[in-house]
Amino acid sequence: MTIHRISLVHPIGNPFARNAAIAFWELGILHEIITSIAYNPTVDQRWLSFLPASLRLALQAELGRRTWVPPDEVRMQTHPWREVLRIALAKSGLDRRLGFPRQQLADWVYADLDRHVAAHHLAELDAVYAYEDGAAATFDAAKQQGITCLYDLPIAFYPTSQRIQREEAALFPELAPALQAVQEPGWKLARKEREIQLADAIVVPSSFVRDSLVAAGVPSDRVHVIPFGAPIDYFQARSTPPSRFRPLFVGRVGPRKGVHYLLQAWQELQLPDAELRLVGINEFPPGWLERYGHLVDYIPSVPHASLPQYYHAASVLVLPSLVEGMALVLLEAMACGLPILTTPHAGGPDIITDGVEGFIIPIRDRGALKDRLEWCHQNPEALAEMGLAARRRAEQLTWGLYRERIGAIVREL
Repeated sequence: MTIHRISLVHPIGNPFARNAAIAFWELGILHEIITSIAYNPTVDQRWLSFLPASLRLALQAELGRRTWVPPDEVRMQTHPWREVLRIALAKSGLDRRLGFPRQQLADWVYADLDRHVAAHHLAELDAVYAYEDGAAATFDAAKQQGITCLYDLPIAFYPTSQRIQREEAALFPELAPALQAVQEPGWKLARKEREIQLADAIVVPSSFVRDSLVAAGVPSDRVHVIPFGAPIDYFQARSTPPSRFRPLFVGRVGPRKGVHYLLQAWQELQLPDAELRLVGINEFPPGWLERYGHLVDYIPSVPHASLPQYYHAASVLVLPSLVEGMALVLLEAMACGLPILTTPHAGGPDIITDGVEGFIIPIRDRGALKDRLEWCHQNPEALAEMGLAARRRAEQLTWGLYRERIGAIVREL
């Protein structure tokens, strides 16, 4: 089938979705983009100007995370109301008071957008490109109309994710409530299976995600590994390393990311003149992270635009994730000239060479984590050279290359 018209569907518009859309536009085949909320500063500033200053600033901060300006002459279709309600409930804390789990509300938004696209956005298409948890109804309807279904799976397929997180819950029972895959309902897993079955081609960001699909019986020739891009245009390399040894973690601060192993390793190391910094939303059970409060500098979620200042003030980015796909923070850190210490499950082997731009250690290996952190502390000059190598590697792994690879898959079809 020759593809002349393709639409892209993503509920929130991550960087990889925005760049996939640009790739299709560069091929001249992008019909429309469908999402929940898309903020266009040039257009939307006008109605924001009528609001009181305090409300306007708060809205701009939230909407800035959803900035998505469509390419020229491409329709941006938004379906915002459920996502607006979800954000309002989460920001006000009403979701917890009303007994709505936050993941349940996110699932509600994804499923609603999926149904809406299936019912209203498939006319005269050759292909549709959609993402995990938001494609089952769309693909069902598309198949009935002879439309090619392209699927993006950004994290390990659920049987692998469940296995690893169940193992972790057995090792750390007190952390089980914070391990989402252990608690996912059957209907959601059935949706994931249906999406994979209907997909004509599957794009994944790392070999780890590909292997999780192959282990579940998906033919490897349907799976295409395309690592995400590094934001080298707006994340600049730092001029000098920090004077103090400062490992940095950025992301959701919880057990899926292996943060408990990092905290235990740091507590045992007791390195002099050193500071561990964690930046991100605390997803540990209530009170768990606080027991390490005297050991770390913990900073809750910050605007994405302010992240470079944290990368520039760090010595090494540490991401000991148990289950991931390809962590965007790795590529951001590399763009800032920061070496990385991570695991194969975060996509490390697909973007760095162990010992050159950073280190790759096995998951759950607290001893290896301690050894590498101690080496980084004792070898600041060699670590700085690793940072320079990381920036050079980031300059090769651009979003432009990502778009070329996505485009090549579509051309093959």
